[in-house]
Amino acid sequence: MKRSEAREFAMQVIFHMEVHNEFLPQALIKFPVYETLGEQKPYVDELIQKLCDNIELIDEKINEHSQKWSVKRMPKADLAVARLASCEILFMEDIPKAVSINEAVELAKKYGTENSAKFINAVLKNI
Repeated sequence: MKRSEAREFAMQVIFHMEVHNEFLPQALIKFPVYETLGEQKPYVDELIQKLCDNIELIDEKINEHSQKWSVKRMPKADLAVARLASCEILFMEDIPKAVSINEAVELAKKYGTENSAKFINAVLKNI
């Protein structure tokens, strides 16, 4: 599995966590795909753990930089993408910030609305 596919899986897990209001790393095991991550498993494990440990700070940063859109008002797909990339930017120093932003924009194009990619790009560049 490629890193971009692992990011997409992680975004889906984060979306699931938001829908169920359950930010626990154990959410990963609810997805059969988790067992097929191969070499990307450590990345996904680290990302989800850091997200769960720092969800309040991540949401605070998103709120701070998303003019007029609080995390409570954002479409859930956009929020999942923003949380994923924000977590990478803030807590995963080995991932270039430009890569995190670019990958998030691509996910926003796939899962969001016609305005999602521009919105995600602006928020993440400010973070």
